[in-house]
Amino acid sequence: MEESIMINLEHYSRKNHFDYFKNMGYPYVGATCNVDITSFITAIKEKSLPFFLSFLWHAAQAANAVPEFRQRILNDGIIEFKNCKTSHTVAKSDGTYCYCCLNCNLPYTEFIQYAQHEQNNAKTHGDITENVEDSLSLFFISTVPWMSYTSLVQPVPFPADSNPRITWGKYYEQNGKVLLPVSVLCHHALVDGRHIAQFYHNLDHQLQKTI
Repeated sequence: MEESIMINLEHYSRKNHFDYFKNMGYPYVGATCNVDITSFITAIKEKSLPFFLSFLWHAAQAANAVPEFRQRILNDGIIEFKNCKTSHTVAKSDGTYCYCCLNCNLPYTEFIQYAQHEQNNAKTHGDITENVEDSLSLFFISTVPWMSYTSLVQPVPFPADSNPRITWGKYYEQNGKVLLPVSVLCHHALVDGRHIAQFYHNLDHQLQKTI
């Protein structure tokens, strides 16, 4: 398991919220926002860089910068990971998909080559089986590149897990900007709306950086 700490619930400011939401049948909170990727997509095209893996890396940096996104429910307590990897869907030649786990705690230039290798390996040997303990620290990433959307409904397990889910669709142009619908779904026992807003703020900041 990734490096982590247990949070002392006696000194946890959201303890009442945690107790209130943790046992709900559908304890998730989420949002879909159109993210401005105008400068990002220009840089990607100029340098012939892969869109999906590049955006995934930026999204992972934005998510890891929010401590609540790194928290998970474990044995009725809260564990906080130092860094979370991603698990994303990869299309296979037969029309199905598999999962690919990536360590995004790498410099961008090192990450792309590593990620392309891992993704190609997943296409050949990957499947959708998961180990519950190994998957606890992951961000679940997926994409719907065939369409833009204004909302998204995602399948979730029962009992509920506490892994944030980050999904994006097809980008489009509007009023001179290139926009990308990005959805986030989190466990409300750990994450509030302001934490989701912080993720989007971090993502906007990440996408303005020079690649």
